[in-house]
Amino acid sequence: MHRLGRRLLPFLRLLVTLFLANSSASEQPSIPKENLLVLTVATKEPDGFKRFMQTANHLNYTVKVLGAGQEWRGGNIPHSIGGGQKVRLLKEEMQNHADRDDLIILFTDSYDVLFASGPEELLTKFQQFNHKVVFAAEGLIWPDNRLADKYPIVRSGKRFLNSGGIIGYASSINSIVEKWQLQDNDDDQLFYTKIYVDPVKRVTLNITLDHKSNIFQNLNGAVDEVELKFEPTRVRTRNIIFDTLPVLIHGNKQTKHLLNYMGNYVPDAWTSETGCTVCDTDLLEFSSLSTFPSVTVGIFIERPTPFLPEFLERLFTINYPSEKLTFFIHNKEVYHEKHIHRFWEKHKGKLKVKFVGPEEILSEGDARNMGMDYCRQNPECDYYFNLDSDVVLTNPNTLKLLMQQNRRIIAPMLIQYKKLWSNFWGALSPEGFYARSEDYINIVERSRVGVWNVPYIAHVYLIKGEVLRTDLKEKNYFNMDRMDSDMSLCRNLREKKIEKEKGSPTPESCHMFKPPKGVFMYVSNLHEFGRLLPTEGYNASRLHSDLWEIFDNPLDWREKYIHPKYSEIFTGGVVEEPCPDVFWFPIFSETTCDELVEEVENYGEWSGGKSEDKRLVGGYENVPTDDIHMTQVGLDQVWLHFIREYIGPVALKLFSGYHTKGFAMLNFVVKYTPERQAYLKPHHDSSTFTINIALNNKGTDYQGGGCKFHRYNCAVESPRKGWSFIHPGRLTHLHEGLATTNGTRYIAVSFVDP
Repeated sequence: MHRLGRRLLPFLRLLVTLFLANSSASEQPSIPKENLLVLTVATKEPDGFKRFMQTANHLNYTVKVLGAGQEWRGGNIPHSIGGGQKVRLLKEEMQNHADRDDLIILFTDSYDVLFASGPEELLTKFQQFNHKVVFAAEGLIWPDNRLADKYPIVRSGKRFLNSGGIIGYASSINSIVEKWQLQDNDDDQLFYTKIYVDPVKRVTLNITLDHKSNIFQNLNGAVDEVELKFEPTRVRTRNIIFDTLPVLIHGNKQTKHLLNYMGNYVPDAWTSETGCTVCDTDLLEFSSLSTFPSVTVGIFIERPTPFLPEFLERLFTINYPSEKLTFFIHNKEVYHEKHIHRFWEKHKGKLKVKFVGPEEILSEGDARNMGMDYCRQNPECDYYFNLDSDVVLTNPNTLKLLMQQNRRIIAPMLIQYKKLWSNFWGALSPEGFYARSEDYINIVERSRVGVWNVPYIAHVYLIKGEVLRTDLKEKNYFNMDRMDSDMSLCRNLREKKIEKEKGSPTPESCHMFKPPKGVFMYVSNLHEFGRLLPTEGYNASRLHSDLWEIFDNPLDWREKYIHPKYSEIFTGGVVEEPCPDVFWFPIFSETTCDELVEEVENYGEWSGGKSEDKRLVGGYENVPTDDIHMTQVGLDQVWLHFIREYIGPVALKLFSGYHTKGFAMLNFVVKYTPERQAYLKPHHDSSTFTINIALNNKGTDYQGGGCKFHRYNCAVESPRKGWSFIHPGRLTHLHEGLATTNGTRYIAVSFVDP
C-alpha cells in the first residue's frame, strides 16, 4: 500500500467509527420522558432545595428524594472531602433499578442546582452523547490534583469530572455505584474520578464527560463564561464559550450567589412578558389564620439620625394589631435620649417595650444580637422585624406585605431619595463586598418588579421566629472582624461555616463541621415601601439639627417643617389679601416656628435694636431691629434654599411674570418685647419683595403687634403662627411694626432680591 494510504488509514477508520456512532445515535428512537427518574439527596429542606423542587415541578420532572430526615454525615463538602453518604444512598436506591436498561437516571445535587429546561431537551441531549453514563465537567480538579495527568486530553472543553451531575442508564449507573465500599464522609467525587481516569473502566462502563456544558453547567471556575439569555417568556443560562444552553445549573463552591442571581430569572421566574411568576406562589393567607402572628420589632438607633421623633411616632402607623407587637429599642446615642424620653412620656402604656440605652455601652453587633435573641428566646415570637432608625416606612402595610410573601428572610426595597443607594446588594465582589449586578438599576428603579434573591440586605428585614430557633440558633451573627453588623449577618447566612475541633479535620470528624445555613435573603420591590435617610453628614451638636437637613433629606424636611396646607396655595383658596398686594399664606409648621425660636434663643446674642451694626457691610442700620441673623446660627444657606424652593413658586403665582432670583442678603429673626423693642417705625425695605413669617401666637405668647401699610391705611393685627406676609419692599409699601404690649413676639424676615 502506498505510504500516504497507510498514514490515512487510521484516520479513515476513526471517521467511519464516528460516523457510525453518530448514525446510531440519530437513528435511536426518542426516550419518553416517563423513562426518566431524577434522584437527589436531601437530608433537610433548606431554601435551595425548595427552589430546586420548584423548578423541577414547574418543568414536569419526576423527582425522588433520598435521605430525607436522616442525619447528614457526609462532611462539609465545599471546604473538605466528603459526600460519600450520597453515593451510599444512591447505591441503595439503584438496587431497585439494577436491571432497568430502559430507565434513565439523573442523579444531581439539589441545594445548589436548578433546572433551566424540561425533560425532553435533557433526554435528547443525553442521547446525542451516545454513551451509557455522562458526568458533569469543570475546569478545576477536586479533590486530588495529582490525578490531573491521568485524565484524557481534551482539545476543547472542560477536562475534569464533577460529581454534582450524573445521567445515564440505570443498569450502567448501578454498575458504577455498586463498587462503593467506603464511609459516608469519604469523597464521592474522588470515587467517581478514580473510575473515570482508569482507561479500562472508562471504556467498559462507557463513561464520558459533558465537556461543553450541553447538559450540566458548573459555575465554579466558569463565572465569566455564562450569561443570561432573555426571551419573551423564558430565560436561559448560556455558555458563551461553547454557545450551549445547559439544562442544569450548578452553583458549586463559592458561586452560590451567582446561582441565586440566575434563579431570579431561570427558567421563567421573571420574564419581560410575564413579569414575576413566582411572587404569588405559597403566599401566607391571613384569612386562614386564627390570630395574627406575634412580632418582635427590633429598633436600633446606632448613630445620630435625623428626624428620629418622626420615626418613633411612625411606629403607631404600622397597620398591625398593636397587642401582637413587642418592641426592643436600643439607643446608642446620648443625643437621642431626649427624643426617647419625650416619646415614652407621651405614649407610656401604649406599647410593650424593652429599652436598652447608651449607659449599657453595647457595641452595635452586641445590641443586634441581643434584639434577635429577645425574639429567639420567646417561643411565642413568630417574627422578628428589624427596623433601623434611618428607615422611613411610608407604606403602613409593609409588615403584612412582607409576611404575605412567606419567605424566611425578606426585606422591603428602600432607596435614598433621588439616589441609587439602597438597602440591598445585587452581587458580590470576589472579596465578598459590594458589586453591582446587571439588574440592580432595573430593580431599584422598579422597571423590573418582583421578589429577588440577593446576597445582602440591611436596615429593615423580617425573619421568621422559627428560623431563629432552628437555623440561626447561635448567639452571635453580627460580630465579624472588619465588617459592619449587617455585612456580618449576611455573610453568616449565605456562606458555609466551619467550626472545627482542635487540630486539622480528619475524615472521621468531617460530619462535625457545621452545615451550611442555606437561608436565602430576599428583597421585594412589589410595592413602594418608603426610603432611607442619609445620616453621614448629620451634625448632632446643634439644638435642632433637623433644621439643617433640607439638602440631604428634602422630603422629610418638607414633611416636618412646611405647613401641611402649603400645596393649597396653588390649588385652593388658602391665600388671603388683607391689604392691596399684601398676600398672606401658610408656610411653616408649628414645629418649624418653635425650633427656630429655640435655636436663636439658644444662640442668645440679640443685636439690641441699635443702629450701629458690625454685621452689616456699612456697619450701620437706618431702621434697626432687635434680631439675630441666620448667618449667626449657621442657617443662611438653608434659608436661601428654602426661599428658592418654597417662596419662589409662591412669588411667581402671586406676582405673575416675576421670576425671583431667590437671593437675600438680610435674613433674620426679630424679637419684639415691651422692655427692649416694642415696635418699628415706618420704613421701606431694601428688597423687591419681603417675607414676614409669624413664629408664635398672638393672644397666647404676646399682645399687640401686627403690621400697618400706610399708603393703604391698612393694618394686619392678628398674625397667624406659621403664616407669612409677602409684599413689595420698595416704593409702594411703606409700613411699620405695631407695638407689642405684652409678652414676646418673634418673626422671621427676609429681604428678597435687594
